[in-house]
Amino acid sequence: MSSGQLARELRAHPPSGERPPAFALVGSGELKRSHRAFLLLSSIVPALGVLAAIALSWRRAVGVSDLLLLALFYALCGFGISMGYHRLFSHRSFRARRPLKVALALFGTFAGHGPVIAWVAHHRKHHTFSDREGDPHSPYAFGSGSRLRALRGLWFAHIAWRFSENVKVDTFRYAPDLLRDRDLRFISRHFIAITIAGLLAPGAIALAIGGGLTGALYAILWAGVVRMFLGHHVTYSVNSLGHFIGPRRYATEDHSRNIWWLAIPTFGDSWHNNHHAFPTSAAHGLRRRELDISALAIGLCARLGLASDVVAIDERRLREKELRR
Repeated sequence: MSSGQLARELRAHPPSGERPPAFALVGSGELKRSHRAFLLLSSIVPALGVLAAIALSWRRAVGVSDLLLLALFYALCGFGISMGYHRLFSHRSFRARRPLKVALALFGTFAGHGPVIAWVAHHRKHHTFSDREGDPHSPYAFGSGSRLRALRGLWFAHIAWRFSENVKVDTFRYAPDLLRDRDLRFISRHFIAITIAGLLAPGAIALAIGGGLTGALYAILWAGVVRMFLGHHVTYSVNSLGHFIGPRRYATEDHSRNIWWLAIPTFGDSWHNNHHAFPTSAAHGLRRRELDISALAIGLCARLGLASDVVAIDERRLREKELRR
């Protein structure tokens, strides 16, 4: 069955007899109101939180527990986006047992990027039209040839695309497989509540370990709000800088680049030229010195029986696609 036929079938017969979820068409009026309000708040509140954290740090040193919780939730959300939203759900680079699948979807939603189904649809559309007309977030959206256009394109690819009236995506076309998944439909439908839970969870942990109300509020600030700001802009940098600066090893039809110094905070996703050359590969770091934390985690999950069918690229294919120097 073709993707078009599948899309028509899903519209006529939604999964499990349910009506199409509100997030099915990102261009719909209902989702524009709710999703755009979420996008606005999830962009403004973390930025304000960073300013508040800087101001408060003059009066109170950041506690060790705050930093540990920040690191913990940054890691959980990082794996949720890199392993879950990106490699598992967008590219099916491995299969995950249900507990791992649900955990990655929840942790990715904690990160505050919106519903997993809409995120995947946007990402698949990005790969379909990478750096061409139709790409939701190309830094070359306004052409090239001047510094002003370059800066405008980078800003658009980094964050402004999220608020553009012209950026729409049909999840029936780009993510019909996810719409058939009951767990992912539920998590996507309740993404706002889950994101808020991810912000409040550090505070609950701080209370549980005796930090009191003040400790809980600081934990929410650092491990919730500041963590979301850092995670957002690290991920956004792959969309913007990852198509603008850095070397290219493989021949692709876009401007994707590898950025080594972003490899750790992006959990390996900044090996972006590698990824665009081999989108279904579970590993984005394709050479021994290319650190890829998500690929290591996927390998560990496979050994524990939580993951299977991990996609690997053989050496012959890697060599065939290398650019000739």
